[in-house]
Amino acid sequence: QVQLVESGGGSVQAGGSLRLSCAASGYTYTMYCMGWFRQAPGKEREGVATFARRGGSTSYADSVKGRFIISQDNAKNTLYLEMNSLKPEDTAMYYCAARVVPGCDMIRQLFRYWGQGTQVTVSA
Repeated sequence: QVQLVESGGGSVQAGGSLRLSCAASGYTYTMYCMGWFRQAPGKEREGVATFARRGGSTSYADSVKGRFIISQDNAKNTLYLEMNSLKPEDTAMYYCAARVVPGCDMIRQLFRYWGQGTQVTVSA
């Protein structure tokens, strides 16, 4: 089993920045790809960004390209999401997730482990 715990969410004004953290524990060596998803009220959970733990390749949703940066700290076994130029439409519950099979496609059904989520609220 893998346990993921997010932190760093909060309230910020439009144009501001936040950095989310995801601490992983358990059988972390089995994780192949990690990603961030978000879900706003009344909407489906959508992929935000992914990070391939071995190759380091990244991918981003069109809505966050150029504003968000995903990275990892192997020593701390922690995944980060730096969010800049935040917009009200970024308001959502943000979830950290991990895949244990090769591949890093941003398809939520393929991610086996999930964190509890951290709320991000952006005011206009």
